[in-house]
Amino acid sequence: MDEDFRTELLDRVGALSAAEWDGLAQATPGTTPFQRHAWLSALERGGCVGAGTGWQPVVLALRDRGGQLAAACALYVKSHSYGEYVFDWAWARAYEEHGLPYYPKLLLAVPFTPVGGAKLLGRDATARMALLRSILAVAKRSGFSSFHALFLDPQEAQWADALRLLPRTTIQFHWRNPPIEGAAPWPDFAAFLASLRHDKRKKIRQEQRQVRDAGVGFRMLHGTEITAADWAFFTRCYDTTYALHGSTPYLNPAFFQTIGKEMPAHCLLFKAERDGKPVASSLVLLDPQTRIAYGRYWGAVEQIPSLHFDACYYQPIAWCLEHGYTTFEGGAQGEHKMARGLQPVATQSAHWLAQPQFARAVEDYLERESAALADHQRSLQERLPFREAQ
Repeated sequence: MDEDFRTELLDRVGALSAAEWDGLAQATPGTTPFQRHAWLSALERGGCVGAGTGWQPVVLALRDRGGQLAAACALYVKSHSYGEYVFDWAWARAYEEHGLPYYPKLLLAVPFTPVGGAKLLGRDATARMALLRSILAVAKRSGFSSFHALFLDPQEAQWADALRLLPRTTIQFHWRNPPIEGAAPWPDFAAFLASLRHDKRKKIRQEQRQVRDAGVGFRMLHGTEITAADWAFFTRCYDTTYALHGSTPYLNPAFFQTIGKEMPAHCLLFKAERDGKPVASSLVLLDPQTRIAYGRYWGAVEQIPSLHFDACYYQPIAWCLEHGYTTFEGGAQGEHKMARGLQPVATQSAHWLAQPQFARAVEDYLERESAALADHQRSLQERLPFREAQ
């Protein structure tokens, strides 16, 4: 523990006031809406994290000598590796094969949300760095097999590297306007389409035509325009998607209703309708300050060709162009997103393993993985879908 701060361990984000928590979030560069007290506490209140979920919240808070909150973060004690999007199943399997427990492990991340951005909230860099050191101290003295910090912002990744945590890079796909620094921004969706190579442009037009020919149109609902009935239908769509994949949904109606009520300015719902009847829906989270839109969840109650692409990519991109948003993050994985104008972007995570032999083995693996991933990202850059260098 840093001598200038007193450490507190709490059992949930809701144990701190929204004013205290959000005050730190506002003071921290690089935060996202997913670090808001409302978002994280809604996960707790809705039972999406907590007892029986494998996501047990632990809040680490630092207070200064005057008792003022100087830094805080949401940690999770994990009994599995679901819902993280930085995969360590092979590490867990190796531990098991050697008769060692991998779980519980300690995680710094937003549950079910592979979004880059600051996770260490603090009033200044000194407090945030002290917070990271304190997390590592807690992990060591509490006997966790490992500590994992996912989707960090660049500054946090540098601090983790200085503490000798093992860096890991993954790739996501983001749409940006302009696509590269110095290029002219697209004024509208037509201009965006015109910038794509002929085959990509033709494919998008075909997919949108399929949706229109099926008689489907879209309504965009923002903030308080989204009613309880809209949230109920969206949740039905979301649940249906998980059911089709034989999976259990991470989130539930209580969570979605709560964020709709407490974070309306951040919520944008695309509702697909045919003959006045809703058939699909997708949810985008907005950050009005940074002008970033985050594609999050979607689902449909009818199977309509190409509807997923229109609801999850083309409609949000068109909305971003119309409303001056410069980035649309399409979520984890998915090279198919490149054909829709999204580009590969590296994301950073950091890892500490208590067992020295496994730590050395993972370090060797990550060095080889990073080299292969760098080559892969270079090859992806050569396959961008634009007609010419933007």
